[in-house]
Parts: sequence; C-alpha cells; structure tokens
Amino acid sequence: MDYNHIPRQSLGYFPTPLIELSRLSNELAGPKIFMKRDDNTGLALGGNKTRKLEFIIGDALAKGADTIITAGAAQSNHCRQTAAAAASLGLECHLVLGGEAPEQVSGNLLLDKIFGCHIHWAGSHRKGEDIPQIVEQLSKAGKNVYVVPYGGSSELGALAFVEAFKELDSQRESMDETFTHIIFASSSGGTQAGLMLGNRMLNSPYQIVGINIDKGETDTVPFDQYTLSLANSTAKLIGADYEFSESDLILNSDYVGDGYGVVGTLENEAIALTAQTEGILLDPVYTGRAMGGLIDMIRTGKIKETDRVLFWHTGGAPALFAYSSDLDMA
Repeated sequence: MDYNHIPRQSLGYFPTPLIELSRLSNELAGPKIFMKRDDNTGLALGGNKTRKLEFIIGDALAKGADTIITAGAAQSNHCRQTAAAAASLGLECHLVLGGEAPEQVSGNLLLDKIFGCHIHWAGSHRKGEDIPQIVEQLSKAGKNVYVVPYGGSSELGALAFVEAFKELDSQRESMDETFTHIIFASSSGGTQAGLMLGNRMLNSPYQIVGINIDKGETDTVPFDQYTLSLANSTAKLIGADYEFSESDLILNSDYVGDGYGVVGTLENEAIALTAQTEGILLDPVYTGRAMGGLIDMIRTGKIKETDRVLFWHTGGAPALFAYSSDLDMA
C-alpha cells in the first residue's frame, strides 16, 4: 500500500492540533470530548479541504493544468480554499456557485473575490452541473482545464483523509488516549470514505460517524452508496485489499432539519455552547450541525459518559458572517 508516487502539493500546516474540550464536556455532564482542529490548516482561514487539495492540485499540476474549476454553494468552504490554492500557485480559478449574485458579498464569497477567481452563478445548480459547458468554453480559449470534484471528494481527496487518520493516530498515541467515536460533518463523502479506510488500515476500533448535513434530493446516486463506492475505489487506488459494505457505514441523518444551509435551533445552540465554553468557532452549515448532533446524542444517551469522543472540526467559520441574520445568540 505504497502511494508515495502520487503527486502532492504542499498547501497547509500539519499536523493540526488535537485538544480536549473539558469545559464543554463538563457542561454536558458527558464523556470526554476531543477536537481535531482542521480549522487551523492555514490556507485561507483553514478547513479540511486543504488536505484534499494537496493531492488534487498535485494531480492538476502534474497534468500541466493552468486553470482549475470547481463548484459549490455560494458560501462553499471548499470553493474558498480552492480559490486560495489557485492564487498561491498562479493558476486561473473558476467557481461555479449555486444561487444568484448578491447585492453585497460577505463570508466565503468575499474571500473568493479577494483571491481573484472568476465566479459563474448557476441558480439551482450548486453541485457542478454547469461545469462541462464552461470547461468547453475555456478549452476553446486555449486553457488547460482541470476539474476539481465537488467538495474535493474523489479518490485523491479521500486519500488525504487516510493520511489525516494516520496523523490523528500518532497524536493520540503521544497523548496516551483512545477514542470510541470519531464524529464529523459528512456532505460530499470524501472525508468519511478516507477515515473509514484509514480506520481499517490501522485496525482501529473507532466508530466513524458521519453526521449528514444535506438531504441530497438532487443526487443521482444515494449519498450512502456514493460514500461506500468512494471508500472502495480509494482502497483500490492504493492497492489495499479491503471491501466496504453497508454495515461499515455509519451515516446519521437525524439532524438534516430543513436541509442544506438552513440554520435552526440545533445549530444555534451548538455554535453558542462551543464558543462560550471553549472559545472555538463553529460554522452554521457543517460543524454547527455536526456538533449539534453530537450534543443531542450525548443528552439522549446514544453516546455514554464512559465513551471517548473525537470531533473533527472541518472549518468554515468565515460563513458565520454571511449567516448573521440566521444566528440567534441572545
């Protein structure tokens, strides 16, 4: 299982910190809670997509790309970090964003503009449905275009989280700690697929629990099936003889609420509680929903006081500013 031959471009600062959230744990009268701080990866205010982009952009450069294109919601953390990676390497960047151009820009969208990328508004198409026609136009203009997958969730993106799992395990050993659960926001599948594969490779006992943050009504393939397929194809990429089935996937869809990016009581409480006990900012779309799920699972006894929980902070705090009207911090 040697994958050192796969191109990789350094973009972030690793390892990211692993800390204990003792005040939050005390507030909940629950188990020990730890946090992996991928909000501190460094690129464009940080986030877990930096890990994926190291392999994906490495592949783009190896293929001689001078232009990259990807897609996401208007406040996409993935798009913001992709724009920053492109700027740092002198690549032209195109973002295909769902929705319409707002009168005022803030949050991730403001950062996208600061990084100088080209933005294409796509209405209801936030998952890259319009990318092929834009690529065709750019190619006719002489550009060598590389398509960065939605959310960075390809085999290369998932491979980054095999590496991330190894990083976490090394830190865990140095702290002489162990975990029963690893919990995180799951949206495009790459993070979960990579953590599942890393968990299997190291023969670790952790439950890898993705909190689904998106109803995914427009997906042509059910999200759970896509994630399993990605875990299997990533294993194949690196020559690992593993086969994942439905019994290996833990995807909790109890907290999707009214859908992607719709902030409710769950997210508001999680953001406030984490900030006011630990001084750590979550985002309203991903980590706020995932932490809200974790808090509920502790309160309802699904996660017991004797457990040891690792929450993977995937970043996204810049979106707080764009969602200010939806946040209730009274």
